[in-house]
Amino acid sequence: MHDIRMIRETPDAFDAVMARRGLSPVSGDILALDEKRRAKILAAEEAQAAQNKAAKEIGAAKAAGDEDRFNALREDVSARKAQVAEMQAEAKALDAELTELLSTLPNLLHDDVPDGEDEEDNTEIRRWGTPREMGFAPAEHYELPGVKAGMDFETAAKLSGSRFVVLSGAVARLHRALAQFMINTHTEENGLTETWTPVLVRDEMMYGTGQLPKFGEDSYKTTNGWWLVPTAEVTLTNIVNGMTVEESYLPRRYVAHTQCFRSEAGSAGRDTAGMLRQHQFEKVEMVSVTHPEKSMDEHERMTRCAEGILEALGLPYRTVILCTGDIGFGAIKTHDIEVWLPGQNAYREISSVSVCGDFQARRMNARFKPEGGGKPEFLHTLNGSGLAVGRALIAVLENGQQEDGSVTLPEVLAPYLGGRTRLMADGTLA
Repeated sequence: MHDIRMIRETPDAFDAVMARRGLSPVSGDILALDEKRRAKILAAEEAQAAQNKAAKEIGAAKAAGDEDRFNALREDVSARKAQVAEMQAEAKALDAELTELLSTLPNLLHDDVPDGEDEEDNTEIRRWGTPREMGFAPAEHYELPGVKAGMDFETAAKLSGSRFVVLSGAVARLHRALAQFMINTHTEENGLTETWTPVLVRDEMMYGTGQLPKFGEDSYKTTNGWWLVPTAEVTLTNIVNGMTVEESYLPRRYVAHTQCFRSEAGSAGRDTAGMLRQHQFEKVEMVSVTHPEKSMDEHERMTRCAEGILEALGLPYRTVILCTGDIGFGAIKTHDIEVWLPGQNAYREISSVSVCGDFQARRMNARFKPEGGGKPEFLHTLNGSGLAVGRALIAVLENGQQEDGSVTLPEVLAPYLGGRTRLMADGTLA
């Protein structure tokens, strides 16, 4: 959500940012609606004041025994009361219309965000690791001999349809081990607080983080009105929904391992093979709630937390800044971390780390009280994958594959796998 006062004061600058996002100038429509709303509020307040004045005169007329004036004033107050109610209803409707318009507009952009149309225009800022020379044609994850028995798409299709998977045996254990390793690393080394949250949420929570009203088709809604979370960003960020906290409360750093659900609307035909793009998947999500002056530093810190997981797993990656045509609705700046997948001979996204400024906080009405006193201010929020568990599984399998069909697994996972370090071609761990 945007600050209407900022738009009033710098409409041209606001339109310039929206133009970078590919939108037509909109400040004129916003300000016209805002002026109409403010005029209606002022008129309602003036009518209310006149009503209150007339109401006081009723008592004086009655005390003076002036029956004619008493009756005339009573009729006048009754008429004014209806007029005030009508004006207040109109002002409320205009306020709702303005809020709805503002809620459909994307966030502002940080100066560092490069201009561009799509992912091809993202700016790489660093790489880590070197893709391994395998000496044979690498397979995609679902083609590996040791994986086939434990990654069942046919049974999943029978149960639920396309873009689901049933994991079993060693593959399921490896998937679980990755999630446990990520959670332990984030809590024990990165200072995040492990949190377990619901995966069913109300409309207000989806609105608070920006999934509603514009992107409802990307998520699933139950018949009794709950939404299945597309990411734990929704629940973790909304912990502060409606709160005004002390400055000393900040920062808050959360991490959660949850199931996530996405309809993948608009992605028909993309990544249909394997488990790269699923309707149901697991993710370890990081969320930070910070002081406005600390949010950009926190963005860098969170990015390093996600990168550190990949480095510990020995997985080559690159980090990019998303351009104006690829950045998400609620972010002012986003780092995408892309892991190397030998089977695709390409880097693919495994984490997006975004700083949202006060955009979500305004939607949630989440504030803090400055330690030095003064008016409460809006918090800043950030979110990022730390990491997508299924995509980490894909990367571990593909990068560790051997010519004999086995997979060498990262040493850091051995404690979670009973000391085992290889997935054999027969699908067992050794």
